[in-house]
Amino acid sequence: MRVYWEDTDAGGIVYHANYLKFFERARTEWLRALGINQNALREQTGGVFVASDLSIEYLRPARLDDELLVTAAARSTGQASLVIAQQALRKMRDPSPPELLCEASVRIGWVNAATLKPTRLPSHVLEKFRP
Repeated sequence: MRVYWEDTDAGGIVYHANYLKFFERARTEWLRALGINQNALREQTGGVFVASDLSIEYLRPARLDDELLVTAAARSTGQASLVIAQQALRKMRDPSPPELLCEASVRIGWVNAATLKPTRLPSHVLEKFRP
């Protein structure tokens, strides 16, 4: 993803809360790449993912027009939740490896959409996260 004016403060540096949006988008695309369509899953099961815990560390600032690589990977799974490791990296122009800017650990829970009470992840979904 690219850093746009709307992502930055007056100094052209990404506003800290916008990393949460970057991470949310990356999680959604990661789930989609795993074959998990969240809208279809809600219709089929009545459940949805919700963020329940977040730890984030800002290491270096992203700036206007930077091209970012934002990752998501399952760190651990439970019966009703996942812990996802995420990173935001700046893509470099030369052959250097991407530069780590920010990393986070996000716990997402699986809840009943009507009651918002935790419930077990569907087994076919849970299988997608296990090696």
